[in-house]
Amino acid sequence: MKTTNYFIRISTFEDVESILELYKRVSESTVGLARTESEITREYVQQFTEKSIRSGIQLVMVDRNDVQKVIAEIHCYKLEPSVFAHIFSELTIAVCPDHQGQKLGRTLFQALLDFVQEKREDILRVELIARESNTKAIHLYESLGFVKEGRLRNRIRLGENFFEADIPMAWFNPSFTNS
Repeated sequence: MKTTNYFIRISTFEDVESILELYKRVSESTVGLARTESEITREYVQQFTEKSIRSGIQLVMVDRNDVQKVIAEIHCYKLEPSVFAHIFSELTIAVCPDHQGQKLGRTLFQALLDFVQEKREDILRVELIARESNTKAIHLYESLGFVKEGRLRNRIRLGENFFEADIPMAWFNPSFTNS
């Protein structure tokens, strides 16, 4: 899929280093990822990349002038028990802070949902969890067709006595076939 200055493609194991750099940059923001910078390791990135390539989808957005540098990434994959075989979960998206506000996250998200709808008729649900305070992200997800499915009260610990709720959301694949 092409955008003006960027190109979206399915990731490979060769992208792990660039994805690691991206996640480190995004983790510097308090609104970005749930993991802190010290929790973002090569092993962590290799693990979700392997799971996504094996049973899900991982897309990267790269600059046309530097196709090795990942400026945005999105992934999700199947959970282990077979009763969840119709679900893509653990959805995470990261957009480099230098490139935020350009609708690149929306474009990448839509590419993932289009991929599921066109090529993964075995997937009924794509699910994610968003911090309650991240209203911008929640509005984006709702505009893409995700629905709120509840509120996980006091799930995120942000300090000694400060907690925040997580909002579980799901998108349902209109192309799902139960075969």
